[in-house]
Amino acid sequence: MPQVTFHKGGKTFRDEVADGANLVVRAGIKRFPFPHLSYGCGMGKCGKCACRVLSGAEHLPPPNWKEEQRLGARLAAGWRLVCQLWLAHDIELAQDNAPTEDARCTSS
Repeated sequence: MPQVTFHKGGKTFRDEVADGANLVVRAGIKRFPFPHLSYGCGMGKCGKCACRVLSGAEHLPPPNWKEEQRLGARLAAGWRLVCQLWLAHDIELAQDNAPTEDARCTSS
């Protein structure tokens, strides 16, 4: 089971998730151990779930077209849309100062 380390607001949260888990889906069904994740549409359109990957990026698939469109050059700085990731390995994420200012979806 992948271990997720999540940093936000000066706090660090750690927990395991099931193999193949998507953090935004888990948040939406209230089965998410990190209550501070900002997210919106869950479809890669709003960008509210953007996080900087601090470690574990080597185990993620390449960014898809939704991430390329929403994050652009920020991908090179390690940003990813968490709604587009299904986790199979440990990962460390930070969600402070998310890079999208024009988020159109509401946060949960």
